[in-house]
This record gives sequence, structure tokens and C-alpha cells, in this order.
Amino acid sequence: MKKIILLASAFVLINCSFGQKIYFTKTGTVAFRAGTALEDIDALNKSATCVFDAATGNIQFMILIKGFEFKRALMMEHFNENYMESTKFPKAVFTGKIINPDKINFQKDGTYPATVKGTLDLHGVKKEIEAAGTFKVSGENVLVNADFAIAMADYNIEIPGVVKNKIAPTAKISVSCNNTIKK
Repeated sequence: MKKIILLASAFVLINCSFGQKIYFTKTGTVAFRAGTALEDIDALNKSATCVFDAATGNIQFMILIKGFEFKRALMMEHFNENYMESTKFPKAVFTGKIINPDKINFQKDGTYPATVKGTLDLHGVKKEIEAAGTFKVSGENVLVNADFAIAMADYNIEIPGVVKNKIAPTAKISVSCNNTIKK
């Protein structure tokens, strides 16, 4: 019995010492801008989930579409009902990989450039995307930032002719997630 306990304890210590570091947050922010000179269309979602494995570079983001907040309630209503159909397509998910995880030193504070590549599942459409960003390491925290753009047409998001001059055909997306080691 003592040998089993000793072996189990050794396994736990080895796993803790050499185990993979998984970073996680439920409070990331995703902002988008899709306005034109005629109309400001900005929204912010403060409940993005992000998880990534520092050893493998695997990364995933998920947001609920209804979590986006707008300056005007009518914009939010149109966004959810007419454009994003958030009842039918309630979330957006990115699943991918950090292309250069070996260039990020998770043991040393600093800001490291990174490229993430994977599949964005949005509005019922899955499409490969690539985004450049940074990983800012500070102790056990890693702030992930990225900016990229998506074309509405690529995700079958239709913009009615009546408002075409108010809504940009391409949305600019900014992601910021302060991840900590998952324990």
C-alpha cells in the first residue's frame, strides 16, 4: 500500500513539475467596428472564453453573439435578429494553433509577436483565417491581443440595400484576453 501511495505521489509531483501549462479566461473582450462615414457601428463583448496550451500552441476562443453591447438598443436588436440571427447561430468559435509557440517564452516576462491560424465558425460558416497578434507574458498571466478583419459576405451575413452605405462590407475585429494558468 505504501508503494502505491508513494508511486501516486511521485506521479502527481512529476505531472505538476513537467505538466503542460494551460492558460484560460472567461472575461476576454472582443470588439468590432463595421461602420462607415455615415454611421458608427461599434460593439463590445466582455465575456469571451479563451483557452490555450503553451506547449502545443493549440488555442480556442468562444463568444456568445448576444453578449455584444451597442451604444443603441435598436442596433443591438437589428444585429441579433436581422444580421447575426443569434437565436439560430448563438456563438462564434475559433479553433486553431499558434504558428510559432516556440518563439514565446512563457517563463520570461515580455511581449512576443505571434501568428494564430485556424477555423472561425461564425453564422453557420466555417472559414480558415490567420491573425497576427501578441502574447504579453507577466508572471502567470498572458495577455493575448489580435486584430483582424472579416468580410461579411464570407459568412453569409447579408446587408440589406437600404443600409448598405451605413454598414461596412468588412468588420474589423479586436481580441484581448488576459489568461491565467488553469489550476
